[in-house]
Amino acid sequence: MENELDIDIQQQAEIFQAMERPDFYPHPVVSVSQRETHISKVFLTGSYVYKIKKPLNLEFLNFTTLEKRLYFCRQEVLLNRRLTHNVYLDVVPITQKGSSYYLAGSGKPVEYAVKMRQLPEDSSMLRLLHSGRIKEENIQALSVVLSRFYDNAPTGGHINTIGSWETVWTNCEENFTQTETFVETILDERMFQIVRAATRSFLRRWKDLFEHRIETKKIRDCHGDLRTGHIYFADDIQIVDCIEFNERFRYGDIASDLAFLAMDLDYEGHSQVAQDILTAYVRHANDQDVFVLLDFYKCYRAFVRVKVNCLRIHAGNLDKQESNKLVRQTHQYMDLAYRYAVQFTRPTLWVVCGMPASGKSTIAKELAKRLGVKVIRSDLVRKELFGLQPDEEMDVPFEEGIYSKGASSLTYGKLLLLAQDEIKKNYSIILDATYNSRHQRSEVLRLAKDMDINLMFVECRCRDAMLKERLLSREGTSTTSDARLHHFKQIKARFEPIDEVRDEMYIGVDTERSLEESLEHILSRDYVLECLQTVDALKG
Repeated sequence: MENELDIDIQQQAEIFQAMERPDFYPHPVVSVSQRETHISKVFLTGSYVYKIKKPLNLEFLNFTTLEKRLYFCRQEVLLNRRLTHNVYLDVVPITQKGSSYYLAGSGKPVEYAVKMRQLPEDSSMLRLLHSGRIKEENIQALSVVLSRFYDNAPTGGHINTIGSWETVWTNCEENFTQTETFVETILDERMFQIVRAATRSFLRRWKDLFEHRIETKKIRDCHGDLRTGHIYFADDIQIVDCIEFNERFRYGDIASDLAFLAMDLDYEGHSQVAQDILTAYVRHANDQDVFVLLDFYKCYRAFVRVKVNCLRIHAGNLDKQESNKLVRQTHQYMDLAYRYAVQFTRPTLWVVCGMPASGKSTIAKELAKRLGVKVIRSDLVRKELFGLQPDEEMDVPFEEGIYSKGASSLTYGKLLLLAQDEIKKNYSIILDATYNSRHQRSEVLRLAKDMDINLMFVECRCRDAMLKERLLSREGTSTTSDARLHHFKQIKARFEPIDEVRDEMYIGVDTERSLEESLEHILSRDYVLECLQTVDALKG
């Protein structure tokens, strides 16, 4: 086999040399440019592109025989036609006659190339981003294309098996095993250990969510390599270069596919564009679990890039400049993986606050369901502290009895103690309370700073008329909250504006919108950037 591979490599070198000449091609060519990855060689002729697979046998692909390369060339054309039109044209043979090579000639086929229409580089998403030409309509159109693609992509059976928790665990462990040898030579050991530990912890905690993704048909035959350099806004939208050589890398959770694009946008410095695309996608697909899984899968995708780069560096065949560039890129991807890992393992304290009847409890309950965390309600804590049943009504004058300033101070202190207990277990937690005073909020800020956790205030708001209508509807009913319409003016007068909380820690929600819209608004925030800023702000 090694001898056969040596012959293939030698012959490919001769073929590549021939393909560098414009007169090799049966159509007009002024000049030929080349691109190379660790698994293929690409020749760009101006009107067409020709891609040849290298005779490699890696753990995740096998191109060692001409027959296998032909098969995967055909797979590449077939699969990439799902997200392109009039781009992937054919698989063409490269033939040999005597000592010369020809494209689709009459001699014996000795190699095969995927023939594609060459797309203008200025229309690539990467170029548009760098030149500031990405528009809102581009983002919306891309989200629609992706939503339709995933909705129509095959699912079930073997595809679900590949997207299962067990397979995701195996894939992650394989990445760490294959990369561990580069720790200390290329990779920082501390960062590597944190990413690995965070990944394992997330997978253990969220096993039920991975199973739920299978049940809701979110495991699909995806693209597998969705990044900015593969998306073109030419003749509408063309998305090229999906994974054809290994189904395990293409089958998986839609969230994982989208996370690759989001990670790539983060890498390129365009996190807001990533968030806009994801928000638009979730709106079309109604798939808000994407936000729960996003940081985990972004970490996974960044680490895959780390692994691929390490393998390329180890393989050699790079000059010093190329090697140094690849090492820098690898460190950048490792930094991203580390940031994501810190984000999805550091607990978050959510404070869902606002006027009584503003929808706090509804939002907190649904947010807890989406994030898989507990809610601590001040109304329940207050009544428990004073030996009352949750639905036992207490219509007392404003700020008297169990609602006196002393009783409220005791209640809010207890809230923080309960939150602290959850955070010590490394769990995120939601506090559902009015938090109408700056003093109460300052205590939350102090706790978050002392415990080095993420913090997010979600203020529920609506028009006074709506608040009054909701309070009026409580009359004659048993509710945990004792706030009633005749308390409205005093409650409103006591509510101090939330102007001491920094923007990156604050989300305002209009609860007159639908619950789905409100949750989408909350969950679509760019938490990698914002929560890291939050931690920095607290430390400062």
